[in-house]
Amino acid sequence: MSPCSNRSLQHTVLRSVSRSFYLSIRFLPARLRQPIALAYLLARATDSIADTTGIANAVRIETLKMLSHAIQGKASREVVVDLIASFVSLQNNASEQQLLRSVPAYLGWLDTMEHADRNDIRVVLEKITAGQKLDLERFDNPKEIRALGTTAELDEYTYLVAGCVGEFWTRLCFRHVRSFATCSEDEMLALGKRYGMGLQLINVLRDAGADLRAGRCYFPEHELAAAHLTASQILSEPDRFVPIYCAWLEKARRGIECGMQYSRAIQNRRVRVATVLPALIGARTLALLHQAGAGALNRTVKMPRHEVRRMMLSLAVTFGSRKTIDRVFDRAKL
Repeated sequence: MSPCSNRSLQHTVLRSVSRSFYLSIRFLPARLRQPIALAYLLARATDSIADTTGIANAVRIETLKMLSHAIQGKASREVVVDLIASFVSLQNNASEQQLLRSVPAYLGWLDTMEHADRNDIRVVLEKITAGQKLDLERFDNPKEIRALGTTAELDEYTYLVAGCVGEFWTRLCFRHVRSFATCSEDEMLALGKRYGMGLQLINVLRDAGADLRAGRCYFPEHELAAAHLTASQILSEPDRFVPIYCAWLEKARRGIECGMQYSRAIQNRRVRVATVLPALIGARTLALLHQAGAGALNRTVKMPRHEVRRMMLSLAVTFGSRKTIDRVFDRAKL
């Protein structure tokens, strides 16, 4: 695949499926943009397959397995084209359809990556698809609300679909960015992992109501039992659920604090801006979820776009100074 084609995928498809992430990675130095953009597009494609509810769970799981094999270089692109064809027409919008149609092109782009970057992309995608398959296996009946059994199961899920991304980002940055951080690589890997897990936990908290209506409860069964609740009672008795919800809000907050610590340690200002933005948006989302309380189960709680734009402008104008990110972080928590 030509560099021109790679840039087209990076700009056109990426911008159409995630405006905020597209804007965020534009802050990155050029040598980081391509591997991060490609890993994101592949992860979004596998996520779209996992979320296509019009197709049976067993078929989605098998398709994810084959796509994972193709990413690892163990299956041909032709096999993937045939497998995902039935998913394309079931996507909600044209951008998602184009995302899946472009999967063979993503695989061709992956072949052009330098060895170390290609290996890191394969490692992180193997973990992400494992998490997506695990999710489909655990919640295989949308007519029955099923809860995770233990805290460890939720930790496993948030690590596989997001904590590993923090590790991926860290390895790329230490390889491509001179004097990347004031902390050691091991320290940054640990912080990055907890940062990613915190961000995914925010998604779980934000989408809790919709997930429950779709038969998924990510909150551990033993915690519900201690509150004399079942997963099927949460929506009808939300006030009894609030203490459990707030405890997980606090755990997510600690993950975001790790993200702030991680970002402050970054020397390169452009990389710092791109890295800290999710933490700042996450902090604001947590504040909104806390304010909403039990009401968050019945409506979408999301940071308004104008606030995101203002946040990005503050970071851009000051070029991500540590003083600025701390000030924006303190304001986001209000």
